[in-house]
Parts: sequence; structure tokens; C-alpha cells
Amino acid sequence: DNLSILRGFNSDMVDLVYLDPPFNSNQDYAAPIGSPAEGAEFKDTWTMDDVKVEEHGLLADEYPAVYKAIDAASEAHGKGMMAYLVMMAPRLIELKRILKPTGSIYLHCDDTADSYLVLLLDAIFGRSNQRGNIAWKRQSSNNAVTKSVGRILDTILWYTKTDNYTFNQQYQERSTTELKEYRRDVNGRLYKCNDLTAPVSNHERQFTWRGATPSNSRSWIYDQNELENMLSRGEIELGRTGNAKLRGHVCYLDEQAPGQKLQNLWVDIPRVGNTARERTGYPTQKPLKLLERIIKASSNEGDLVLDPFCGCATTMVSAHNLDRNWIGIDISPKAVDLVNLRLRGAQKPLFQDVVVRDHIPHRTDLVLGMAPPPKSQKHTLYGMQEGKCAGCLVHFPFRNMTIDHIVPQSKGGTDHIENLQLLCGACNSMKGAKSQAEFMVSLKDAGLRFGE
Repeated sequence: DNLSILRGFNSDMVDLVYLDPPFNSNQDYAAPIGSPAEGAEFKDTWTMDDVKVEEHGLLADEYPAVYKAIDAASEAHGKGMMAYLVMMAPRLIELKRILKPTGSIYLHCDDTADSYLVLLLDAIFGRSNQRGNIAWKRQSSNNAVTKSVGRILDTILWYTKTDNYTFNQQYQERSTTELKEYRRDVNGRLYKCNDLTAPVSNHERQFTWRGATPSNSRSWIYDQNELENMLSRGEIELGRTGNAKLRGHVCYLDEQAPGQKLQNLWVDIPRVGNTARERTGYPTQKPLKLLERIIKASSNEGDLVLDPFCGCATTMVSAHNLDRNWIGIDISPKAVDLVNLRLRGAQKPLFQDVVVRDHIPHRTDLVLGMAPPPKSQKHTLYGMQEGKCAGCLVHFPFRNMTIDHIVPQSKGGTDHIENLQLLCGACNSMKGAKSQAEFMVSLKDAGLRFGE
């Protein structure tokens, strides 16, 4: 489960997160028998039985804006969407924590839940840190749905942690139609002529030059002296007679940007076809080019890329090919086989197995150096809590208080004071190895949450 793993990561350590989680599609997925991904399967139908109900209570207590977004989704869509968002919310909260201030997160989804995920991401990352809703055309047509339009788009929600984020401008290849506008000069260079006029902004530039006069609604972009200078430098091409038939401002292809600046509609990356070399048979596999574009745009060589739902390892392979470091998390052991298989056949083959960890990491970033022993922090905690038990909220003498780990050590909790609290003996016994959320539910069910 990636949530326990993420809670063990240090804060501010990841440069880029890409996640392609379940979409709440109400479908079950399984890889075909005989494919490299055979055995990989997952259920994408959500009910409240699929999530820990106590997580909902924890969100209500600690993240009220997130809770309100989930509550609104429940009212508008139903319990299934609420369950899905209760699953997603704590993971997104942890992903924000572990992102560097310069980091980005790209969440891949579709129109089943994208509007609700936007509310969730706005509540967690802040509306001002939304950088774009990207529409990716995943297939050419979809005739399966009757009495409706075909659904052929996925949504990729891009947010950053701050406004000081890494971004490398990317370009889409020029279309064949655009390239046809260019012709070769006497030296063989490709060029085209752009218009030298624009909608009227300065009436003083509505003059006749070299036999040409702009229309009433347009004016020259440059004044007459600059036009003459550009002509002398060979930057303007005249008509054959050198008069009114101006061809325009000469622009060489090799001096232009590599293509059109990347827009938020991506139609130039096809899905992984049935006969594609990169196809593994894994359900919902995404193309390498899609991940390469995201990784190039929002990270640099040597940066750390994380995919917490890594599936068939597309993010890992793309990051490896682009000289990024990477971490992938998946709940299925099959993911390990696919990572190793695909990296051996990658553009830059990896001939040793990747490092696989199946235990929860422990944070080392809270407070400078190692955390002091928990017992030495008891007085500080007692003062911070004003002598009240963090469970039942009843005041107890110092000697009756015991130290508890909010996130149990067995689930990645540390000894730092941010993860410690004081409980009375009865509450500590009740909590045991429960999470804080489970503990709060137990207290309220038992009628022991006093003082609120």
C-alpha cells in the first residue's frame, strides 16, 4: 500500500510526481494470458467497504477544506465517489509533503472523476498552484457508447507545490500542413514570408511603401525607416516587379522555435497499440512518449521522479532513458517483474535488477540530526498539551501520562516530537497499534472522547 510507504519518505525530496491511479471507472481489469503482464489485475469499483472509514474522520478533523470537497462529491455523485476520494486524499496530502518546493505533480484521470479531483487538488495544493488541465487524445474514436458522444480524452491535472517550479518549455512537432508553407531559397534554406501588417494600432503607419498600402483596417508593423533597413538586410522579400506585390517578412525555419509551444491539448501521442513494441498487456498502459514529455517539461537530469501507482513501469523506463533517478511503488508484486523486464529492453538497457524494498522506510528529516529519545520529550509534550490526554482530553498528573507514537513505528512513524503525544494509561491501551484515525473512531464509539 503506497500510503504507508509515502508516510516514511522525507519531506521535500521528490522533484516530480506522476500518478495514474484507478479512475473509479466501475470496471475490473486483467492482463491477457500469455502477455508479459499476465497476472496483473485490479478492481476499479469503490464503496465505503473498500476504504478505512476512520480516514474520513481524520480528514474532517485535520483537513476541513479537503473534507468539504469530499462531502460535496458525496452529495453530488454518491457514496462511490466519496469512497474513491477518501482513498485518494491522504495520498495526495503525502505527495504534496514529499515534493520539493520546485516540484510538480501530474495526476492522470478521465472525466469520471476529474472535476472532483480538481476540487481535492485545489484544497490540498491551492487553486493558485494549478498550472493546467491537459487533455490527451488517447484514441481516435470510441463507438462503444450509444446515445452520446465518444469519450476519447483523458485528463492530466498539473499542480505545483509553489510558484517557483521547474519548467522546461516543450514543443510539439510542426504539422505537415505548416511545413508546406515553407520553400527553399537559393542556398537551399527553408523559409516563409510572414505578413508585415497588423490590425490598426497606429494610424501614422497607414502609408504607402514600395507601391503597397495596407487596407483600411490594418497598418504596417514597422515604420518606414525600419522597413527600408529590413529590406537592405534581406529580411523582406518583394514581388517579382519589386512593387506592391510584397511577399512579406522572411522567416527561416532553422531560426524559429522547434515547433509550436506545448498547448494543453495533446493529440500527437497515440495510445499503445495492440502491436506496439512497448506493449506489455498491462491494463491501462500509457505510452512512453507521454511520460517522456511530462518528465522533460518538469524535471532535469539527475532529478528524482516518483510514480506511486507504477503498474507496468512506463514512468520508470521513461525516467531511466532520460537520466533521471526514480522510485516506483505498486501494490502488485508483478510490477517488479515488469520493471526489470522493460528496463533490460530500454533505450539505455539496465543489466542488473532494480533495488526492491518491501518494508516501510523511516523518516530522518524531522529536526536536525537524529531525534532525541522519546522519554526526554515528555515534559515538552505535557506542556504543549496543557496536561490533557490527547485521547479523552481529560487532565491527568504528569506521572499518569504515557508517550505514544501518533503514526505507529510499524507503519513508518518516527521518534520526532511531531509524531509523539501523551495519552493516559487507558487511552494508550485502547490505541495499541491502531492509527490515530482508528483510535479516534474507537474513542467516540466508546463514548470516551470528552471535552468536545
